[in-house]
Amino acid sequence: MNENRYAAYVEKTDAVKAEIAKVIKGKDDIVEKILMAIYASGNILLEDHPGTGKTTLAKTLANVIELDYRRQQFTPDTMPSDIVGYTYYDKNWDEQKYIEGVVWCNLLLADEINRTSAKTQAALLEAMEEKSVTLEGETRKLPDPFIVIATQNPNTSMGTQPLPDSQCDRFIIRISMGYPDEAQEVEVYRNSSIKGVTDKARRIMSRSELKEICSVTDSIYANDSLLRYIRRLVEATRETPYFEVGVSTRGGIALLRMARARALVNGRDYVTPEDVFENFIDVCNHRVVLSSQARMEDRTEAEILADILKKVPADYVA
Repeated sequence: MNENRYAAYVEKTDAVKAEIAKVIKGKDDIVEKILMAIYASGNILLEDHPGTGKTTLAKTLANVIELDYRRQQFTPDTMPSDIVGYTYYDKNWDEQKYIEGVVWCNLLLADEINRTSAKTQAALLEAMEEKSVTLEGETRKLPDPFIVIATQNPNTSMGTQPLPDSQCDRFIIRISMGYPDEAQEVEVYRNSSIKGVTDKARRIMSRSELKEICSVTDSIYANDSLLRYIRRLVEATRETPYFEVGVSTRGGIALLRMARARALVNGRDYVTPEDVFENFIDVCNHRVVLSSQARMEDRTEAEILADILKKVPADYVA
């Protein structure tokens, strides 16, 4: 292992986290998970009530990392063309012209994604998975990198509708920021009158540095023993009576990618069972569907997944 190389990645990650912490107080663990998801070339689903700092976090992240940022507020009247763009015939030039949608950026904040129609939600599917947009038979590649951070209100909120399984599967993790503690919230109140609070964070990482880290993350070694551990965990979600639908193969790949990202931020070029263990619930909690038995017993996805972690042995051989 090139220790100097990986030490540099850890140092850079720590610098990014410290800069974001100037704006987002007391959420270092959440910020690290989001950075890991970005290093794993994944999209992030933030599920929480309004007003917990999700939009501020996305803006700050775009400032600290060299990312072209756009935000789309999803509402019932948001159209697919707002997302991916549209083509029209220009009679003056006798040709079809393309008008870009909001996805033409590096970091898209899809705000309150579950307040819009399923048709508009589906407009993001290709962009999130293939990093491209296809209109009128022509496929256009999106900027590299392309990351979606989507915020979602809890499904108990008025005016929301659950994301379809195919949409949920496009997000590498689902996490919640939660409310700050007393000291953190008082600090937020203290700075609430300061305009441009997100501008306090300076640029730490360039776009080329991020792309390098993503490439290195993808090449971190995971041996067959580790891959079999991931397979046993995924299989356990399919066999438990508490889930009607378990984790897909795509979900297993997402778990491996997040484990690799955790290895990198810890300065290693190989994955351990702990890297899998620490990411399992965040990667899988939005990919499963509770059974009627689970609902009758008032069990949550996280509780059931935590039980699976306890029951499935790693049997890891380095």
